[in-house]
Amino acid sequence: MKKIDIHAHFFPRITQAEAGRLDPARAPWLQVDAGGERGNIMAGDSAFRPVNRPLWDPAARIEDLDATGVQTQIISATPIMFAYRYEARATAQWAARMNDLALEHCAYRPARLKALAQVPLQDIELACLEASRAKAAGHVGVQIGNHLGPRDLDDDHLVQFLTHCANEAIPVLVHPWDMMTDGRMKKWMLPWLVAMPAETQLSILSLVLSGAFERIPASLKLCFAHGGGSFAFLLGRAENAWHCRDIVREDCPQPPSAYLERFHVDSAVFDPRALRLLVDVMGVERVMLGSDHPFPLGEQQIGALVETSEWLDDAQRARICAGNASAFFGIDA
Repeated sequence: MKKIDIHAHFFPRITQAEAGRLDPARAPWLQVDAGGERGNIMAGDSAFRPVNRPLWDPAARIEDLDATGVQTQIISATPIMFAYRYEARATAQWAARMNDLALEHCAYRPARLKALAQVPLQDIELACLEASRAKAAGHVGVQIGNHLGPRDLDDDHLVQFLTHCANEAIPVLVHPWDMMTDGRMKKWMLPWLVAMPAETQLSILSLVLSGAFERIPASLKLCFAHGGGSFAFLLGRAENAWHCRDIVREDCPQPPSAYLERFHVDSAVFDPRALRLLVDVMGVERVMLGSDHPFPLGEQQIGALVETSEWLDDAQRARICAGNASAFFGIDA
């Protein structure tokens, strides 16, 4: 079965000196050990996350894809690369450099590796310029963080960017980052396990309940990572609230379920029961294979969840594994 993995990350092998041109104290760079197999994403002098070779080495990435039967993978920035906190023009230069390096990564096997661009989201003009430049250079879409400081996706600034992407036929993947926490989630990767799904649900509902979807062209191709977070499981709660409380529906002319056709989600939910609920809620035509490769919290055997879910028929598996992504991004496996 053909497989297109739409949710995978990369981090280029940049030095501390190169990152230091953005910010010598906190900008991310890659430290690789002597054996070349493992490394650390660094933030200035501090270790941020241990990583392994497929993150930066396209040959190792292709080995992983061959081992799991994936024909095509779409890579995107590791979210620490977003650089939304910095001055916009410096971030624009950084984003352009990271986007060029992403295309260099994909050039190793251009038929099998595709890239999503990052943009300086803090400046709408620069973000739109880089999104369009990246599309012309060969990127198949953009990846953005799910918020910009206190601004959620319903903010006029971010709605303008999404509208630009709709008008320019640039698909958008929304990825959670900078997860909400007040310090109570100290251990066990709880920000990733609790706050990350909540961030994604917050992003979807901010677009729905604010009426932002009414202002964004319906042509926008929009996808949320990690199965849309907790959205599918809690849609009933939002639906009930819309019907029962005028404060919930005051800016939203239709119930939340009416907006399901406005976005896609990936399949990175790791449990067949969760996948079944996700497909029941979203529809098989709006779920695409996503792995979060090559991170430890990703699906280690890419596509296994979809392939082994016996309640899906062959045609449904084919849609989730490749067909939906092919149409969404305009690519073939």
